[in-house]
Amino acid sequence: MARYVRPLVQTGLARPDEAETLAGGWGWFTHVEILMRDAAPIVALASDLTDGELSRLTSPRPDIAGLSFDLPCIMGILNVTPDSFSDGGRHSDMGDAIKSAKLMVAQGADIIDIGGESTRPGSIEVAAHDEITRTAPVIQGLRDAGFKTSISIDTRKATVGQAALTAGADLVNDVSGFIFDANLARVCANQFAPVCIMHAMGDPATMQENPQYDDVLLDVYDFLDARIDALTAIGIPRSSIIADPGIGFGKTQSHNLAILNRISLFHCLGVPILLGASRKRFIGTIGKEPQADKRGAGSIGVALAAITQGVQVMRVHDVAEHAQAIALWHVCVAQD
Repeated sequence: MARYVRPLVQTGLARPDEAETLAGGWGWFTHVEILMRDAAPIVALASDLTDGELSRLTSPRPDIAGLSFDLPCIMGILNVTPDSFSDGGRHSDMGDAIKSAKLMVAQGADIIDIGGESTRPGSIEVAAHDEITRTAPVIQGLRDAGFKTSISIDTRKATVGQAALTAGADLVNDVSGFIFDANLARVCANQFAPVCIMHAMGDPATMQENPQYDDVLLDVYDFLDARIDALTAIGIPRSSIIADPGIGFGKTQSHNLAILNRISLFHCLGVPILLGASRKRFIGTIGKEPQADKRGAGSIGVALAAITQGVQVMRVHDVAEHAQAIALWHVCVAQD
């Protein structure tokens, strides 16, 4: 029976001698939760793990696209689309987009994620040509202006990814887990480009129509594990991969919360974890805020809970607020 190992992450100064450092970062653990599909979870000592299990959890994550994972990273969202769920149209002008990217870096963003196709629930696919027209000139404009911060392209399409990499992008972030267009993974392998793979159930147009799982946490884990294996098989090294469990993509509120409650499980993939929960619907539902752009406080709450479980990258809209919260979290909780 397959078993899944979730570190019970802790932070702070009172660290036992036998504690293991999680992924070379700020968290540590002495115990793990063993999850199985047909048995109740059990708590075990970290010292009881196999060498392979322990190595996946403790090996420091190499830098990817200029990101170092010894401290939490912030990915600033720059949607150059007319119809994104919370900021559609705000950055559709190239000048505004470049200005916003620079502002986010000044506020504390470590990488800027540029997307030209909304993948909100119910959205319709954008033609690759239109997506390229929206994104590649912004990336090129930033590089021409001397912008040094890392840039990721949020796309599902090979031609869009290639155009973005040519323009100066550093990482390809695919919400389909490199399934929508198999050629995108080959582009990344050929260009030696690092990637972020995300789990989503179904297409954005229909993904929220009654999604069903046997066990959402373990099903998402298995998907990401399989996709990592598929990408490494075509030449993208594990050391160049980030994984995202895909909050809100083909998942109900209860699914989202089940993943967030045990998100440290994904450290056993052996790659950095990215969380993209910013301003999403469940935050508005629980926090009683129907307006997406007023969900910053709830988004920060979710981010800090994930960071406490060792999650390395936060993909956010409200960069300044997240940077401030993370800085205070660090000095109050995790600073040596």
